Amino acid sequence: MAMSTKKDERKITSYCDWMSQLPVELHDIPLYDLAIPGSHDSMSYDLDIDSPIIEPDRLKILSKIYCARKIVRKWATTQEETITKQLDAGVRYFDLRIARKARDSNATQLYFHHGLYTHTDVETVLKEIKDWAERHPKEILILALSNFKGFDKAIAAQLHKHLIGFIKTLFGAKLIHIRDKLTLRSCWDKGKNVIVSYDYPTTQHGDIWSKIPYFYGDTMNTTKLESKLRHVLETARPVKYFFVCGLNLTLPGDFRILQYILRLCDNLANVIRRGLPRLLLWVKQQAAKTPMNIVASDLVTRNDFVKTVIELNALKSVRA
Repeated sequence: MAMSTKKDERKITSYCDWMSQLPVELHDIPLYDLAIPGSHDSMSYDLDIDSPIIEPDRLKILSKIYCARKIVRKWATTQEETITKQLDAGVRYFDLRIARKARDSNATQLYFHHGLYTHTDVETVLKEIKDWAERHPKEILILALSNFKGFDKAIAAQLHKHLIGFIKTLFGAKLIHIRDKLTLRSCWDKGKNVIVSYDYPTTQHGDIWSKIPYFYGDTMNTTKLESKLRHVLETARPVKYFFVCGLNLTLPGDFRILQYILRLCDNLANVIRRGLPRLLLWVKQQAAKTPMNIVASDLVTRNDFVKTVIELNALKSVRA
């Protein structure tokens, strides 16, 4: 379970604090050159079976049917552990999709979503993350907020202003500015350990980052997924910036979805369990050819996903 290199015999003894245990030669390389485990649709473990269906669009009309909501949840649940447990397991990038419920009496109450809304609201979860970040000041967290649903034009500006204001107040001096030197050592020296990526124009906020590119296969076929990601990594990978290599499988957006959701004895978690070992083997092989930064997956606490990604830094240490 531990990682060591010829240059540095220190080992990872706890994935809860793995960044502080990396070889010293990695403390001064850019964070976008580190291999960082991330979770795809990080809050999907918390989906509310009693909420209306918000995606896919063709199933919205079935929101009042319990069986339909149950099927959506079965195929939309990509994580099985809470945010805190994902953090404790070593995950450092979080894919957080935001939504406002229609006709909510609280104008600024927001939730997460993936097919359905979550039980827990956004502010509650962000407070949990902030508390964890304070207990682990040397672990750098990347929070990617995106896919804003229910942000109608009449209130969108107000909602974004409120959410950004809440984030800046909550994390305060822990937020890493876009102009800060981006290494572990420099972040530790300044007492900063939270990056917030926001998929909405935020040029007036230097401590709120723009969207981090997320590359994925848009397929349920692992061979096609590997091929698409390989092409990106070898030809289109961003230079000197964060990027996400998404191992997540994606259900079709058309009628082909029926071949999956009508499987009465199957669900997305089972499909992921069958495919993840192969994808992790591919990650190790590809990392020897092209640099990896954030690697995101479903079911992040399974199949040694976190361990596999963190150990890619051993290659970087040898090259450093």
